[in-house]
Amino acid sequence: MRPADPRTLGAVVTAEGTNFTLWAPAADAVELCLFNEVGGELTETRFSLAHRDGPIWHGYLAGIRAGQRYGYRVYGPWRPDQGWRFNPNKLLIDPYAHQLSGELKGAPEIFGHEATDELGNGFLEIQDRRDSAQFVPLSVVTETNSRVIHRPNTPWNRTLIYEAHVKGLTFRNLEIPEGERGTYKALAHPSVIAHLKQLGVTALELLPIHHFLSETSVRSRGRVNHWGYNPIAFSAPHRAYAATDNPAKELQDSVAALHSAGIEVILDVVYNHTAEEGKSGPTLSFRGIDNKTFYRHLVDDQYEDVTGCGNTLDTRRPFVVRMIMDSLHWWSEVIGVDGFRFDLTTALARNGGIDTYGPLISALSADPILRERKLIAEPWDIAGYALGDFPHPWREWNDAYRDAVRQFWLADSARGHSNGVSDLASRLAGSNDIFYFRGPTSSINFLTAHDGFTLNDLVSYQEKHNEMNQEGNNDGSNQNRSWNVGIEGPTEDQNISAIRATLKKSLLATLMISSGVPMLTMGDEVARSQSGSNNAYSLNPKLPWDAPENFFGGWTLDWQSFEKESDLLESLGSLSKIRTTYMAEVIDEFFTGALDQGTKRKDLAWFNKDGLEMTSHTWQDDSSRHLAFLIDASHKQGLFVILNSAPEDLEVTLPNQTWGDSFRTVFDSAKQIAELEPQLCKPSDRTKVAPLSVQIWFVNRTTT
Repeated sequence: MRPADPRTLGAVVTAEGTNFTLWAPAADAVELCLFNEVGGELTETRFSLAHRDGPIWHGYLAGIRAGQRYGYRVYGPWRPDQGWRFNPNKLLIDPYAHQLSGELKGAPEIFGHEATDELGNGFLEIQDRRDSAQFVPLSVVTETNSRVIHRPNTPWNRTLIYEAHVKGLTFRNLEIPEGERGTYKALAHPSVIAHLKQLGVTALELLPIHHFLSETSVRSRGRVNHWGYNPIAFSAPHRAYAATDNPAKELQDSVAALHSAGIEVILDVVYNHTAEEGKSGPTLSFRGIDNKTFYRHLVDDQYEDVTGCGNTLDTRRPFVVRMIMDSLHWWSEVIGVDGFRFDLTTALARNGGIDTYGPLISALSADPILRERKLIAEPWDIAGYALGDFPHPWREWNDAYRDAVRQFWLADSARGHSNGVSDLASRLAGSNDIFYFRGPTSSINFLTAHDGFTLNDLVSYQEKHNEMNQEGNNDGSNQNRSWNVGIEGPTEDQNISAIRATLKKSLLATLMISSGVPMLTMGDEVARSQSGSNNAYSLNPKLPWDAPENFFGGWTLDWQSFEKESDLLESLGSLSKIRTTYMAEVIDEFFTGALDQGTKRKDLAWFNKDGLEMTSHTWQDDSSRHLAFLIDASHKQGLFVILNSAPEDLEVTLPNQTWGDSFRTVFDSAKQIAELEPQLCKPSDRTKVAPLSVQIWFVNRTTT
C-alpha cells in the first residue's frame, strides 16, 4: 500500500482508488480488511496499514471504488484491568464510515472477552479469540457529492418543530408507493409535505437516523430498538430506512425537497454513548480502536455511565471532539441538515461536574458553520440536570414548561384541586426565570415527545402500561401528570370522549399561544395512541407493526384516521395560523409588563375573571383554576386568552376600552372548529367559558 493523505479520516475515494485512514494512537498495528463475495461466500483480504502519521494509520489502494465493504483489525495490549481492550480477532467498524452493510448477529463471537470465574472472587476477562467478521456490520466505501444547499433559515420566532420517526411517519401512507413507505425517500412525498404545511410545521425533527443497533438485553427478549438511541456509526444513515442502495443521496434529495417547501430538517443526534454498552457489551468499533480515549472511566477497568447505556463518550478528549464535529459538519454541509437536537446533552458537557462551557459545547458554539445551525440541548442525563445553563446560540428542551401545563390541565383535574397559576404564567410568558439572559426562544416548549405519553394517552391513562417491553413495567417515568377522565384507556362513554377531545385541543392551544418555540410530536394531531405506554422504544420485528404486541401500531402515523380526527387536525392548523399571525413578532424578547405611557397598555397583562388586572392577592390564590391574559400584538391588534381548567363553566368579563374597541372569538376548544361561529363583543362584556377549555379572542383597535 502507498501512503494516503492523513488529513482526512475515513475512506475517501480518489480518481484512481481510495485513501484509508484510521485514528488509533495506542495501537501496535492496524490491518485494513476488504470483503468480497466469491462463489457465494464472503472472503476477506487483509492489508497492513504500515504508514503512520502520529496517531493516524493510513494507506492508499488503487482500484478500490465506492461500494467496497471493509473493516479494521487493530492490534495492541489486552489489559482490561488497565483499560486496554485491543483484540484483532474482532472486526471493527470505521468511526468515519458513511454507510454500513449487514446486520449484527447475536453470537458470542461479537464479544471481545470471555468471562471466567476466578476462584469465586469475581471474573477474569480472557481475550476471546474467535473471529467476529461473519457476525457484524461491515463499513462501506462511499462517494457522496456535495451540492448547493438552499436553506429556509426560518427564524426561531417563526419556528414550529414536528418530531417524527422516519419509518413511522410514512409507513401507513397509502399514497406513497409500497416499496418507498417508511424510508428517507418517502419524507419528500408531496402528501407528507402537504400534511406538514397544513399544520404550519417549519422544521421536521427526525428521531436518530445515524446507524444504530439493538441492545443485547433488548435482543435477548426477542425485541428490537425502534427509536434508534443506540448508535454505532455517527456519520452513516441507518441503512434500514433507505429505499435505494444509496442512503446518503436519498437523504440529500429528500432534504432538498423539504427545503423547497420551506421546511427545515433537524436531526436528533446521540453522541453521548455507543452501542458497545458496558464491559459486558460487544466489541464493534471504538472499544477495539482505543477504549481508554473514546470512553469515560471512573477507574481503568470501570466505565463512567451517566447515560444509562453502559458507557459515556469522553468529550474532554480532543479527538472525540474532533470526531463529533466532523460528523456534524458532514450532516450539515453534505446532507443539508439545518439543526441538531443533542440527546442527553449534559453527558457531553461533563468535565468533573456539568460544564456547559466545556470543550465540545464551546467548540460547537464557536464554529462558524455549526453555530448558524439550530442547536437544541436536552439539558439532563441520568445523573444531572442543567436547564437554563447552556450558552447562546443553544436552545433547550423545557421540561418545566411541560410539567406546568400538564399540572394545570390534567394533574389538578385528576386530584380535584389546584397548585395555583403562578408557575403556569411564567411558562406561558417564555420562562424568564430560566432563560432570563437569552430570550424566550431559548425555550423549546413541548407537551409530549417520543419519550412519554402521546397527547391522546395523556388524557386517557392514569398509569403507564409498558408491559410490552417485557421489563415488568419498571421502565418509563412514574411521574406523568396525566388524567384518564375516570376510565383507564379507550371508552364508549360519549361524555368522557367529549371531555378528552376538549382537553386535547386545550393543551394544543396552550402550547401554540405560549412564548417560546413549540414542538409537536408525530401523530398528536390525529390522536395517535401507544396503548398507554410511555416508553414505546422497542418492537417485535417478527410481528406486523399494528400487532397488539407492538403497541397496536402506536409508533406509526395513521393516515387513514385523518377524516375521523378532522376536528383535532383542523384545530391545530387554525392555532398555527393564529400564532404566526399574531404572536411571531412579539416573542423575540421577553414581555416586560411595563405600562406604555402613550397607549396606557402593557405588552402582556394578566386578568382575573372580573376583567381586572391581577393583584398579588389573586396570584397567591392556590385554589385558582383559571388564567386570562392579553398580548399586545401591535398598536391595532391583540390577543385575549382565557384558560379554564375547572370542571364547571367560568363567566369572564372582557377587559375594558383601554385594551380594545372590540373582541372576536377566533378559537374555542369546547367547540368543533367547523361549527365555530365568531362571537363579537364589546369591552367589559361577559362571556361564558366551558369547563376544561380555552377561548382565544382577537382584539381590534380602531385607534392606537
